Amino acid sequence: MVFDTAIRRVTLPNSPAAAPTAPSDIGITDGKIVEIAPSLGAADEDIDAGGRLAIAGLVDTHIHLDKSRTADRCNLVTGSLQEAITETARLKAQFTEEDVYARAERTLKECITQGTMRMRTHVEVDTAVGLRGWRAIRQLATDYQWAVDIQCCVFAQEGLTNSPEGDKLLVRALQEGADVIGGAPYADPDPAGQLDRVFTLARDFDVDVDLHLDFADDTDNMQLEATCKRTIAAGMQGRVTVGHVTQMSLLPSIERERLGDLVAEAGVRVTVLPATDMFLMGRTVDAARPRGVLGLDRLSARGVNCSVASNNILNAFTPYGDGSLIRMANLYANVTQQASPAELDQCLRLVTTSAAALMRLPDYGLSQGSSADIVCLDAYSTAQAVAELAQPLWGLKRGRRTFVRPAAELFAPAKT
Repeated sequence: MVFDTAIRRVTLPNSPAAAPTAPSDIGITDGKIVEIAPSLGAADEDIDAGGRLAIAGLVDTHIHLDKSRTADRCNLVTGSLQEAITETARLKAQFTEEDVYARAERTLKECITQGTMRMRTHVEVDTAVGLRGWRAIRQLATDYQWAVDIQCCVFAQEGLTNSPEGDKLLVRALQEGADVIGGAPYADPDPAGQLDRVFTLARDFDVDVDLHLDFADDTDNMQLEATCKRTIAAGMQGRVTVGHVTQMSLLPSIERERLGDLVAEAGVRVTVLPATDMFLMGRTVDAARPRGVLGLDRLSARGVNCSVASNNILNAFTPYGDGSLIRMANLYANVTQQASPAELDQCLRLVTTSAAALMRLPDYGLSQGSSADIVCLDAYSTAQAVAELAQPLWGLKRGRRTFVRPAAELFAPAKT
């Protein structure tokens, strides 16, 4: 058999850092992985990985393309969550489809060259921005499907129960093909009412739910328990994700364990957003500020699908970022004090295999029959990739090369 493409001499991510296995070859035909073995036969194209690590493409489960790259338009004074919401609401009224598309495209290109190949982007739909953001991102997803598969999650950032017109706009976006329904109950005058409406829309349109939830630096008015109970009552186990949940990180251990059991029972998935969570939380504390980043170890041990994601890039919620999920995995490792090879390996899974499971991606992975979405990192183990912020060197989407970032090279002077 002659493969379309053979990637030669790659280290696979399940190779233990302490005792890496010999490099393997990956054979690709018709955009699929058809064989992985120590040495494969001929191919129309050979790509030599030089023993470096290959992964099945990075997965960003939670990003906001529509409002990225707006920090330079904001008046940032306090750095609070409410200021970010207020400033973004002011800007949204000025958004055009062309503006949203142009800013989001710059961010998306960065994400692609950082190795992201699957993505769920949250898109704000309300009376301020109408459907302009949704339609711009929908077009962007179509235009860049050669490099990245994008799910669009529409939600009301400013509140839903207080805006009948906003509700109608969300319904319209779902009718036009939005993949997921989201929400932000903490920003609604009736958090429980918003949850009820979001679950109703999920049932009506047969879509998954992805909520911004329990995003505060105290433990008042948490909605995670109610969300888990709604998930069970609606029979939506495995189809509901919650993002942020910074409040859970502040609970006493006994209460956190009890809530973790309920999350596992409900099959609710959890996404932590370390850059935004660290930037916005703890603003009112003078010393010993809480990190606001929930450690995922014990939830993962319970079988909960968890992920780490980018969230905001260069806007009022997070005024920095470069689209690198490797950087997010490294930041999470720093904040939650992950150090051993096994722990760092788990950090990489939070932006790859675990993240893919959260998004219910059946064709993801480095195995026979999976889509040939492959990224080569400038590292030789998963632990090294996270610890050293390994640069993605090149990527294939469905077997086709989509980007290249050559490794740094030193030019020493000639010896005399």
